[in-house]
Amino acid sequence: MTTPRRDRATRLILALAMAAAIVLPRTALAEDSQFDRMRAKITALVGEKMEKLGGSRIIYKVDSEGLREGVVMDLRDDVYKNLHDGHIAFSGLAIRDGGVDVKIADSKGRDQLARKLASAAEGLPSHAVSMSDGGDGAVRLTPTDAASKARLHDLVEDAIGMIEQRLKDAGAKLASVVPDGSDRIRIFLPGVTDPERITAIFAHKVTVSFRPIDVSMLAEQAQSGTPPEGSEVLLGFKDKKPYLVTKASALDGEDINYAAPGFATGTKEPIAQFRFNGRGTRRFAHVTEENVGKPFAIVLDGRVISAPVIREPITGGSVQISGNFTLDEANSVAMLLRAGALPGHLTLVEQQVIQPGAKP
Repeated sequence: MTTPRRDRATRLILALAMAAAIVLPRTALAEDSQFDRMRAKITALVGEKMEKLGGSRIIYKVDSEGLREGVVMDLRDDVYKNLHDGHIAFSGLAIRDGGVDVKIADSKGRDQLARKLASAAEGLPSHAVSMSDGGDGAVRLTPTDAASKARLHDLVEDAIGMIEQRLKDAGAKLASVVPDGSDRIRIFLPGVTDPERITAIFAHKVTVSFRPIDVSMLAEQAQSGTPPEGSEVLLGFKDKKPYLVTKASALDGEDINYAAPGFATGTKEPIAQFRFNGRGTRRFAHVTEENVGKPFAIVLDGRVISAPVIREPITGGSVQISGNFTLDEANSVAMLLRAGALPGHLTLVEQQVIQPGAKP
């Protein structure tokens, strides 16, 4: 039975959490380090107050090693694209010892690549690279320490957003989710005495796939009968309508490097939007080029969230998904898209039940 004192403490924590969310939203203030630090202090205070109520503490570690590998792969892809688009002759492009090596015999070509990379990194410290000349045209490029720290910070923030959304979707309305060091995340749920139920939510890996629509028969017919070999019927995320899609995916979500809710230009309806990395951009451009005029399904965890007809090749790597979403639904879709693309997975470090009044 809850006491009046505990009820008051719970209400106070809820008020603090709401104030942090309203006054200091992550999406609006992520670029301002002063507000970022202020938000961190508030969320840490909320977490400490919550732990005094007792409940479950869970600590996850993000895959920082997978992140480093992904950063270097993106850098290699960016280097290739700049060399290819700039018609710069090169050889020996390869990933080696945490960096990218390439040989560019022409000094003007090396200077051109340096300018292109510097221009792309302007205002984006997470993409900054150092470039060293090894002599005889050999060039080595590596992410800077500042870039690596910025990318790790972004990964932790993305993971926190994903965790918060999935907890909300699972009905956990009161939770503290805060950074714990540079690569860990601490979750606390007051009153919860079965942390295994919560960790089970994150043991499930979100799957994102891009599949052609099978137009050989109506989806309703396939649903009531037998779908063609190699195809299956999936229901829509919002409309619950049946869609006949191929089982084979033309592209998956591992190359998505950004996802967020937004608003459509003109109509201002809530949408989910995402962006591919360099490799994903090229693959998606190729897939859309081959399927112009055909319907294509974006499938999230076995549900079709959108099935547009491809009007033209999509070469920029940015995609908007509309589906008569509410803002909460658009945010949920965006976070699940991002969850399906987080480097590696979250590793469970600790889970324990904290008794009321125990020190964090």
